[in-house]
Amino acid sequence: MNLVVSNPLTNIDFESYYNLRWKILREPLGGDFSSCFDQYEFNSYHAICRNINDDSIIGVGRIHSIDKDTLQIRYMAVHERYRRMKVGDNILCFLEKYAKENKKKYIILYARESALNFYIDNSYKVCEKAHLLYGQIQHYLMKKKLK
Repeated sequence: MNLVVSNPLTNIDFESYYNLRWKILREPLGGDFSSCFDQYEFNSYHAICRNINDDSIIGVGRIHSIDKDTLQIRYMAVHERYRRMKVGDNILCFLEKYAKENKKKYIILYARESALNFYIDNSYKVCEKAHLLYGQIQHYLMKKKLK
């Protein structure tokens, strides 16, 4: 499979980006479409991963500034059919490159329990148990020091 990670540029890109984000992260929990947006949406750096064989968007992620040294990754999602095929790794690498280019020292994120090993395999450290999303999905604060 041929993958390419980039920023969403067109209205169609953003529509597909938000639809995938909602479909994977919120719809199964009963969240409405607006639940996949927050106050950082328009000050964030967004990433999409395309399967260039059919031009479909199969993964998404976003990063935004927390303070002068730290960025936060949010809304990482990969279409179920493409998990364990390096889609998430490619998106994470793209977002981390942005952080390094902007001379940030740290990235934090809140990982679902089911995604802990993915982030640990990518050198993130568990800091603490965090919130329970929709009373169902345990999250953990994780952090990575950038080199």
